Amino acid sequence: MQSVNIIVGSQMGSAEYVAEQLAESLEQQGIQVKLHEQPVFNDIDQQDTIWLLCTSTYGAGDYPENLLPFIESVNQQIDLKGLKYSVIGLGDTSYDTYNYAGRHIDDLFISKGASRVAERLELNILDEQLPEDTALAWLPSWIKSVGL
Repeated sequence: MQSVNIIVGSQMGSAEYVAEQLAESLEQQGIQVKLHEQPVFNDIDQQDTIWLLCTSTYGAGDYPENLLPFIESVNQQIDLKGLKYSVIGLGDTSYDTYNYAGRHIDDLFISKGASRVAERLELNILDEQLPEDTALAWLPSWIKSVGL
């Protein structure tokens, strides 16, 4: 059975909270989940798993600080063929750099040969609905599309 590794990039806690809610929901459905709030690339299983990258955008379109060492490690990889992943990005549409971290990490994984198993979900923190509620409403279709 495939597992899900949720990799969190969070500066102020919003992406972390969304990731925690998703992890709890997946576990309640009998899906094995590991949450990585301080992700270390070499410590995360790449076999028989899907990486769900959940990141906010910080500052002028930057990655959150906790994600920087992970991104540096990904940049050093030559080939991520065989790695399955999806991205959830959190951002604020009042900024020109809306969801840049989520978009950039998606592009980075594609450039390294990883396989995107579902389209990126972009969450606008200015929406009336809470980001975690939107993500939880999206989760059943994600589970179905990735075959869990």
